Amino acid sequence: MTKFLLAVHVLAAIIAVGPVTVAASMFPPAARKALAAPDDTGATGTVRLLHRICQVYAAVGIAVPVFGFATAGAMGVMGDPWLIASIVLTVLAAGVLLLLVLPRQEVLVEGQGGPGTTVRLAMFTGVFNLLWATVTILMIVRPGSTTGT
Repeated sequence: MTKFLLAVHVLAAIIAVGPVTVAASMFPPAARKALAAPDDTGATGTVRLLHRICQVYAAVGIAVPVFGFATAGAMGVMGDPWLIASIVLTVLAAGVLLLLVLPRQEVLVEGQGGPGTTVRLAMFTGVFNLLWATVTILMIVRPGSTTGT
């Protein structure tokens, strides 16, 4: 059962978090292009599509911690420092996405905001991606792991 839970957890992370990190990273330059050419329906459509991808996959991403907790419980590692750090960083990443990235995307999708909004959005997106990269490294390295590798 542990291997099944771990496989679903990893697949959920790849399928859900991957698209969010890519779409969120593509959003600021696409928004700058749309701001520079407000009559370009293609640029506006791209911004809307990227925002929708971020919203949908953020919701799907809830499966990652759900299966992560189930896996950690099955493995008996709930109190391990690397897991606690990963949980804290995951909560921070979710907070950055929900409170800083998605709302700024929404402002730009609605045609408000300007170049300064895209700069701040790019910064917050970078923080979000850095937090997820750190969680991924912790999940792979697992300091103090007993796997011997």
